Amino acid sequence: MSDMVLTRMGLRFRGRMWPCTIGKGGIRTDKREGDGATPVGTHQIVGLLYRPDRMARPAPWALPIRPGDLWSDDVRDAGYNQLVRAPYKPSHETLRRADPLYDLILLTDWNWPNAEPGRGSAIFLHRWRRPGFPTEGCVAFRPDHLRQIVRFAEPGTKVVVPETLA
Repeated sequence: MSDMVLTRMGLRFRGRMWPCTIGKGGIRTDKREGDGATPVGTHQIVGLLYRPDRMARPAPWALPIRPGDLWSDDVRDAGYNQLVRAPYKPSHETLRRADPLYDLILLTDWNWPNAEPGRGSAIFLHRWRRPGFPTEGCVAFRPDHLRQIVRFAEPGTKVVVPETLA
């Protein structure tokens, strides 16, 4: 299994450089909820979510994003940094969005499964809005590149975010 390594030029994975965007807050060693940063460290891929109404199952281990699937980003809630279901009053992100941003999501183990409140919620690998447009901390790709990456990724694949991008 090869690692995904974030560099200045993109994400190096399986002998190829994949253009990507990162968080508007840059790369940080002290990631906090809402800072828009991509956290430094070695993270692992722990899940794969997809929209079954928009695409076929991309891998045997992929789970469908259902209506009402949300991700908690409320630091005061017991469900913080977890997949939760509507109705859910605390602060959250809707996973089944009208736009295609989260149609395909690789989940990392950033601050998961035992989330430390305020340390930052989910870091996903997902589709970008457009080239060069930063994320809220996730790593984002061109849609066709993300589909290719998903074909090669598996649970346990490492995502390395170095302190200084080479």
